[in-house]
Amino acid sequence: MNAQPRTPSVLWALIPVVTLMGLLALAYGLYGDDAASGANQIALLFSALVAVAIGWLHGFNWQEMGEAARDSVTTGIGAIFILLAVGSLIGTWAMSGTLIAMVYWGLQVLSPDYFYFTVVLICALVALCVGSSWTVAGTLGIGLMGVADQMDLNPAITAGAIISGAYFGDKSSPLSDATNLATAAVGADLYEHIVETLWTSVPTLVLALFFFWLMGSPADFDASNITSGIAQEFDVSILPFLPLLLVLVLALLRYPPFVTIFLGALAGGVIAVIIAPDHVVSLADDPDLPFALAMIKGVWTAMANGYVSTSGSETLDTFLSRGGMSSMLVTIWLILTALAFGGVIERIGVLDRLLKPILKAANTTGRLISALVASALATNILASDQYIAIVLPGRVFQKPFQRLKLAPQVLSRAVGDSATVTSALVPWNSCGAYMAATLGVATISYAPFALFNLINPIITIVFAFAGIRMIKEDPPLPE
Repeated sequence: MNAQPRTPSVLWALIPVVTLMGLLALAYGLYGDDAASGANQIALLFSALVAVAIGWLHGFNWQEMGEAARDSVTTGIGAIFILLAVGSLIGTWAMSGTLIAMVYWGLQVLSPDYFYFTVVLICALVALCVGSSWTVAGTLGIGLMGVADQMDLNPAITAGAIISGAYFGDKSSPLSDATNLATAAVGADLYEHIVETLWTSVPTLVLALFFFWLMGSPADFDASNITSGIAQEFDVSILPFLPLLLVLVLALLRYPPFVTIFLGALAGGVIAVIIAPDHVVSLADDPDLPFALAMIKGVWTAMANGYVSTSGSETLDTFLSRGGMSSMLVTIWLILTALAFGGVIERIGVLDRLLKPILKAANTTGRLISALVASALATNILASDQYIAIVLPGRVFQKPFQRLKLAPQVLSRAVGDSATVTSALVPWNSCGAYMAATLGVATISYAPFALFNLINPIITIVFAFAGIRMIKEDPPLPE
């Protein structure tokens, strides 16, 4: 083979992309929403092997392509551990009554008439404070999904509302890792970036809220039977909310997400031992164990394999029988295969080759930002990772933005308006897979209702063509 690797032509670069798209479409046609339980993973691995073969034909050796896949997978280790922590949190919060207490009080204060609207506002505010869409979805989001279930509201719309609010807060918060990465990748000032982000994020949020208000379900809803049944079976005082409070405080103090969520899971176990020891003993399912060891085994089991409710109410048992690290393994499988594929195609130059024609056509501000949005979405689809979709287009588009004398914060805003928000719309992207696993709704089902995420890229393109907030870079001061 050639000693010097060559970047594949556009035709060669399209082969692994077309292969993946075709296989994913076939998998969905054959398996429907269950495609993420194994079929998509096979499609991604097969497409990665196709990419490896193309790389080999163009002079790349097996070792460097294998290292590229391994390095890409390594970038997802943090997300994988967060997923494991969320699985444990769901298990102990189901056992302690934290989830059902959230449902109880949600039924008391929320109405189907304005439920989706309120969900967006709550999630937006909390995410703005903590800077993490994942933390919001993995805590408040789970409880809000339970409230929607008890109200017999659409789970896909509810998930879309949760994600819409969470991503507004995430991309507008100075505490967000995605926000800080976007500014670092393009050399923008963080607070100038936040100001510019609000120019596109606030109109997007207003539009999303308007549509979610219209999607309310005006109806007479009497929650008294449900809430009285919950109150008889579970403690709905302030105590079950302590794990949630701990998570929010740790997030505000900027503890790492894994540490925050895992400590929240442990707190859920402690609260379960204090206020629901019968649930813990029942899950331990070992009458010969001393009481203390039964408590340890019950919490341990909830964290590892989830909680199984035996309240006698079919509705409550269905909602509460969930969680555990083991429940996240299929999602982790999806993330691993997606990142491996993304690592190989990035290393052999597929992404660069496919982006170049787009850049050549981007000779005006409107076209340039439209090209950036398309490139960020394509990178989220192909590389399967939000961080790659932020960094790669951010770097590639720096020179074209400088050529048009646009300020760095215009570029960083456009990256956030595209790469950050569209990551949750791709089923095999780490963000899309996380949201689907956490909220219990397939990505393809909630995506049409993730209105903030859908509208935000359009708003940033409209701003570009209209010339709104297209700030020019200040010329250097004379020496």
